[in-house]
Amino acid sequence: MFLKFKKFALLIIALLLSLLLPLQTVHAVLTIEITEGVEGALPMAIVPFAWEGSNLPPKQNITAVISADLARSGRFAPLPERDLLARPHEASQVNFQNWRILGVDNLVVGKIRGVSPGNYVVQFELFDVFKAKRLAGYNIPATDSNLRYVAHQISDIIYEQLTGERGVSNTSIAYVTVNKQLIGPNKYFLYIADADGYNPRQILASPRELLSPSWSPDAQKLAYVSFETNRSEIWVHDIRTAKRQRIANYPGHNGAPSWSPDGLKIALVLSKRRKNDRSNFDIYTYNLKTNSLKRLTKHWAIDTYPIWTPDGVSIMFTSDRSGRPQIYKMPVTGGRAERLTFEGKDNDRPILSPDGKYIAMVRSGGIVVLDLELGSTRVLSVGKLDESPSFAPNGSMIIYATNFKNKGVLSAVSVDGRVQYPISETDGDVREPAWSPFIKR
Repeated sequence: MFLKFKKFALLIIALLLSLLLPLQTVHAVLTIEITEGVEGALPMAIVPFAWEGSNLPPKQNITAVISADLARSGRFAPLPERDLLARPHEASQVNFQNWRILGVDNLVVGKIRGVSPGNYVVQFELFDVFKAKRLAGYNIPATDSNLRYVAHQISDIIYEQLTGERGVSNTSIAYVTVNKQLIGPNKYFLYIADADGYNPRQILASPRELLSPSWSPDAQKLAYVSFETNRSEIWVHDIRTAKRQRIANYPGHNGAPSWSPDGLKIALVLSKRRKNDRSNFDIYTYNLKTNSLKRLTKHWAIDTYPIWTPDGVSIMFTSDRSGRPQIYKMPVTGGRAERLTFEGKDNDRPILSPDGKYIAMVRSGGIVVLDLELGSTRVLSVGKLDESPSFAPNGSMIIYATNFKNKGVLSAVSVDGRVQYPISETDGDVREPAWSPFIKR
């Protein structure tokens, strides 16, 4: 009896000790799961790439990465590997009749040739099955460390060749994770990952909240809000050098940074108090070259979440000057603010598509998109906690934060609402997503 009691006591002690220990931080790996096909997606076949070399083939399954990239776009439906009738690896081995029988529109074949240990040349070819025509073909050098990058590069070449638009497989997303602690303050981390959730890189760790990451137009810097000093401050962080610069730590609120299209200015929200002027949330622009500040709005209402139009001429923002949060637009030089949204009680946190045609925003109970030309809106999500929408750089998808089983997760949805997939994380809550711009060619 005593031994049983002793064993039980040891178990209780071990459990208590485990509860007292802080939760360990792990890499914030994002997992994207596409649970069903998309109606209208173009059927295609991607044959597993052959290996040519005396050494062992690379561990990275480059074909699987390409298939996942194209399926995730919602525009294509890669054939399951088990359904392939043949496995050609170059043009001379392709029998187009085999693929017409399967009803696929396009075919991708390729091979990986070992040059030396850890160094390869990846060859691939894209065909139009019904025209029996080769559409593209490349030889791309690769290493063990960048094979996944090369796979994304191939995906984007295929996507652009077949759609006429740039693909986003080789872009990145920034996001914040929160590791909740049983004892002590929560831990906050700013991460960057590939668009498919792989290769997470920690940019910053903080014992206090991190908010509103915003990419510079060249995708080399992030602006964000940090509470690491117990008050809100805006920082600009160089991703390559890890150097950062604090650009706003005025008394009161400092928040919602947004880069201008030329990368020379940042719009932000301050609650600076001036002489004979009560403290309030207003929009300013900060000139990164001159370190000068310019006030744009001066209103009794709360003005926040500024975004620039693609031409850099105007700024859109949220304001409750009509009594409830709505979206407004005004010249960056100052002047009268024009109300843009009238449907729905609340419209908040706008983000503009790269071509300037659509505004995604948070409406009570979900994410909606407003077509600025037609004036029509489309509901993309209906979660009460859905927030922080961010456009992909080609304007085809939107990533946003949501909640699933009391945990913060991300989700992505196409602008037309046909494609939607969840993005989960291995540890902690995920929030505040921001999709990077294209890296200029």
